[in-house]
Amino acid sequence: MSDDDSFVYDEASGEWISAADAGIPTDDGVIVRDAVGNVLADGDQVTLIKDLTVKGAGQTLKRGTLIKSIRLTGDAQEIDCRYEGIKGLVLRAEFVKKR
Repeated sequence: MSDDDSFVYDEASGEWISAADAGIPTDDGVIVRDAVGNVLADGDQVTLIKDLTVKGAGQTLKRGTLIKSIRLTGDAQEIDCRYEGIKGLVLRAEFVKKR
């Protein structure tokens, strides 16, 4: 075991167990899921499941639009991505589906 392992106290057994065994994600292990429950990772391609109006860009992204090469932000509900003509686009994971 390494020094950065996290442990939690299991009240049922009265023992200390690792956070991974308890099913608790650690700070660096945020799990991001799309609208249907698929786990997303950096570099994945996603499609939009709903028309989205982009504030500040005066543009609407239509349902079915392909977004390539997403990046996870550390928040379980937000993903960072690029799209033609829109800088700094952040989408909610609930509006995308993994391709």
